[in-house]
Amino acid sequence: MGMILNERIKDYRIILASASPRRHALLNGMGLDFDIVPIHAEEIYPDHLNAQEVPEFLSRLKSDAFPVEKLQKNDILVTADTIVWKDGHVIEKPVDKSDAIKILKNLSGNQHEVFTSVTLKSVEKQHTFSVRSAVWFRDLKDEEIEYYIDTHQPFDKAGSYGVQEWIGYIAIEKIEGSYFNVMGLPTQQLYKELCTFIGE
Repeated sequence: MGMILNERIKDYRIILASASPRRHALLNGMGLDFDIVPIHAEEIYPDHLNAQEVPEFLSRLKSDAFPVEKLQKNDILVTADTIVWKDGHVIEKPVDKSDAIKILKNLSGNQHEVFTSVTLKSVEKQHTFSVRSAVWFRDLKDEEIEYYIDTHQPFDKAGSYGVQEWIGYIAIEKIEGSYFNVMGLPTQQLYKELCTFIGE
């Protein structure tokens, strides 16, 4: 029997290029050791991109912002981007409270999609994959939306919500696909892709 990823990966240094505490927690939950090196890339994408093409473009953009010459032989750089997609366009992070209210009213009683793309990069190669989840919200009352925004300040989150927060517990009727993908990192697929990337 071969070794599981967690034993094989000890020969590698995983670099997570993300300031997201959710992604930090998810990698920790996978039992992987990693260093955090936030990358500052201007997250602008072409208007013609649709659905998963957007996070794919942005995760590669972040990956390309980390110079390959800074990678050591056994380094694996991990970059990721998550978007909320509804009615043919990206639901961005809210700019203020009124925008957050508008976004959550739009999601209320409806289904939307969450796409996360992850790019793995080493000295020798780069690989990007994407995962889709569908999320259904029940109808939300105005006071529920305002309470959530006031207590959780979801201004750093795509779609104005965190699935792991209060609103996830009381509003989400069902999820088709990976829950952790909606949090910001498709852990099951990441495990499989890392196995392939290091040659399992």
